[in-house]
Order: sequence, then structure tokens, then C-alpha cells
Amino acid sequence: MSYRFADVIDRHLRAGSEFTRRLLAVGPEQWTAPTPCAEWDVRRLVNHVTRGNLNYIVLLDGGSAADFLRLRDEDALGGDPIGAYNRSVQECAAAFRRPGALQQILDYPLGPVAGGQALAVRTTDTVIHTWDLARALGVPEKLDPGLTAWIEDNLVHIYAGLAESPIAVDTTHRFFAAPGAPPAEETRQSRLLRLMGR
Repeated sequence: MSYRFADVIDRHLRAGSEFTRRLLAVGPEQWTAPTPCAEWDVRRLVNHVTRGNLNYIVLLDGGSAADFLRLRDEDALGGDPIGAYNRSVQECAAAFRRPGALQQILDYPLGPVAGGQALAVRTTDTVIHTWDLARALGVPEKLDPGLTAWIEDNLVHIYAGLAESPIAVDTTHRFFAAPGAPPAEETRQSRLLRLMGR
């Protein structure tokens, strides 16, 4: 496993805590509010992130890319969205703490990948969706600067060898960085969000 991902479990937990902070702000009437992800309202966004955590456990348990995709939209929230999300974060962390999990090769939908790199992708997804949730709720959108810097500094390694990458010239549908030169005063968060299609 690359030393770059040596502390990825801690970063996953930190990203999860940041997402929870926004999640606690969801009012009863906001679960159906639109998000920057056009196909999702707030509940579907939260389900996507929760289900994602659980799907990475499926991969560690020997699940296939097909299993991952089949389960992607399955409801993981039930009647307790916040509790379900928080449990998924802890269960995912526990699964990746198993001996050898960070080195295990997973059948990830974007290509075979070691567990440590896969969890880095998962952590990146959580951070970006934290911004999506904040924007949907109208709460402060500033992301954790340490997580933002780590992701931006390691994008090439986080997405190395995968079929989709935010920094590939021929990036696929997942990422939609605006064409042309970036703004002169672009912050690290703004650059990361731009690369991720926000």
C-alpha cells in the first residue's frame, strides 16, 4: 500500500464527521430539497453516501463490481437516516481495519484497486458530497482544509489506474471541469470542486 494512504482510515472518519455535521442540520421539510446532483434530493444524496460506505464493505467481503452497482441505489436509511449514516461510517472503518484490508485487491467498478486506494476514493466522494449537502441546505460550505489539501495533492494517486479521473484529459461523464483557464484567484477548495464538476 502506498504511504500516501497509510492514514486513510482516519481521513475517512474525519470526512464522515464533517458530513454528519451538515446532516444534523437537515430539517424535516428538507429531505426532499434539491441538491447540486440533479438526479438526487437530500435523502437520495444521503442514501448514496451511506450506501457507498456499505458497498465498500461488500467489496472487502469478496463482492463484485456487479454487486456494487446492483446495490448502489438500494435504501440504506430506513427510518433513521442520521443513525444509518453514522453506523455506515463506523462499519466501513472497522472493515478496512481488518488485517490486510488496505492491501486487498477489490473488484471496484472503475477497475481493480487496492483497499487503501479504494478508501481514498470513498473519502474523496464523501468530502465532495459534504459540499453538495451544505449547498442543498444553505449552511456554510467551507470544507475541512486538511482534507481538501490532501485530496488535491493526491488526486493523481487517488484515481491512478481507474477508468474515470477528474484530472484526465479525456475524463468521462462523472467529472465536468469547466473548459478554459481557471480563475486567477482560485482557492484550493474551489479548484477541487471545479475538477469534480461543481
